[in-house]
Amino acid sequence: MKRILLCAMALAASLSLSACSKESSAQTSGANLQAEVQAPFRFVAYGDARFHDPTDKFVANPAARVALVQAIAEIHPAFICFTGDLVYNGYDADDWKVWDSETSVWRDRKIPVYPALGNHEFHGNLKQALGNYFQHFPDLNSSRYYSVRAANTEILVLDSSQEEAAGPQGQWLNDKLDHIPSDVDFVFVMDHHPPYTSSSMNLLGHGHSARKQEQALAKMLEERQAHVRYRIVVFSGHVHNYERHEHGGITYFVTGGAGADAYPVPRAPDDPFQSKAINYHYLLVEVDHQQLKVTMNRLDLTSGKPVWTQPDSVKIAIPAAAAQAAGR
Repeated sequence: MKRILLCAMALAASLSLSACSKESSAQTSGANLQAEVQAPFRFVAYGDARFHDPTDKFVANPAARVALVQAIAEIHPAFICFTGDLVYNGYDADDWKVWDSETSVWRDRKIPVYPALGNHEFHGNLKQALGNYFQHFPDLNSSRYYSVRAANTEILVLDSSQEEAAGPQGQWLNDKLDHIPSDVDFVFVMDHHPPYTSSSMNLLGHGHSARKQEQALAKMLEERQAHVRYRIVVFSGHVHNYERHEHGGITYFVTGGAGADAYPVPRAPDDPFQSKAINYHYLLVEVDHQQLKVTMNRLDLTSGKPVWTQPDSVKIAIPAAAAQAAGR
């Protein structure tokens, strides 16, 4: 019964998300932030934690959530890219207090967080929900999509409650991609909803299908990738597991293992990563000049103590011919 209720709530939230976006068309967008790092550096990407009452173990795994936060703090990344669903209910001040409490170690160690808006950030009254969000991230200057320059990379953070490849956000994104500086080796696109997933909304309460607007985003990005020297890498969440997909020269990561109720993914035969397990995890992204490495760090708490493994890792590099043509 709880599972059916959650599905109904998710459907209602999805239907209201479009309406929320239309109601708030007058919004500030496109902040340009700067991360004070130099290559080589490393950062973490992950999402779907649902910070919420730790006694409620239905919507999230509090033990996994806390263990992941602590492990990330201990490796001290340059910053954290959070792919959405930071809290369970965006309108709920108590959920944000849990965020404040459980992630205080990041602030103590001065680790910046660059978030993308997830569907749970929109739960409840829109003004109240976004007010809570921007109160916690004042550097965004009320921008629902924005960029971050970090050494030889550019991070483009999108708001998947709006069309990413059309409308004002699409115009902003295309302009950003038209003016990527020549010294950028990697463009990271961060969005909550994934353009590719082997999950499906037909799995009652246990999955999500790729939506048409993210498929349009992927088509646009792949058309661009064919004509540029920098490599595009996409990080998404929403599906509560880990996936890696390769299309049109772009690597797509689904990293929704930050603590929300995890579920298995029915992998396609040609998926680069095959696993029948649930995967609470974070991604460690190690960026160097003209190359990077992404490693999935998986958490297992079945013994009662954190056990960490690295079941997937991939290297991504600028093609030698492109690097030579650029004189780098």
